[in-house]
Amino acid sequence: MFKAILWDNDGVLVDTEGLYFQATRETIASVGVELTVDDYRRLFLVESRGAWHLASARGVDEAGLRSLADARDRRYLELIAAGDTLLPGAREVVAALAARFRMAIVTSSKPEPFHRAHATTGLLRWFEFALTREQYARAKPDPEPYTAARERLGLPAEDVLVIEDSERGLRSAKAAGLTCWVVPSPLTAPSDFTGADARLASLRDVLARLDDART
Repeated sequence: MFKAILWDNDGVLVDTEGLYFQATRETIASVGVELTVDDYRRLFLVESRGAWHLASARGVDEAGLRSLADARDRRYLELIAAGDTLLPGAREVVAALAARFRMAIVTSSKPEPFHRAHATTGLLRWFEFALTREQYARAKPDPEPYTAARERLGLPAEDVLVIEDSERGLRSAKAAGLTCWVVPSPLTAPSDFTGADARLASLRDVLARLDDART
């Protein structure tokens, strides 16, 4: 039985991945680049490359790229602030599991959008800590984020379960030697989840599977 659960954030606990895509698509369109859902999934959620090289190929210089990135980040914060980001079942599942497991969040999100997304969710009280993007050098799919979180928990790999929704997150968790269950979002569902220890339809299925393991 696991002793701890490490949770991805965007697309798992909060419905923000689509907002990030929207902000990026709108911003990069201003320089004539059309970013499709398939492009976003591949560049951001599989390869972890981002899309600014597409703008660079259109002749945008370094200063222009920084300006685009700043504009995207501002738009992303606006979109987060405009609505409720909590995903269905997240509060119920997290509250139930917090009574049985140590838990933390491992996210590629920067601190400001992370905390803004959780301003009204009430979820953070159930987590020991959250590792946001500035707290590690190499992002997913590199194993560093999950290795750092596991080491901070002080637990061996076999005691830690990861909940992810993206291919890059799965690859990061497995490279860190951890068990990883995938709960795909509509945006990530077409991805290749070969190597996942389980593919589940919802967060409630995570709770059910862990309950079954106790019986």
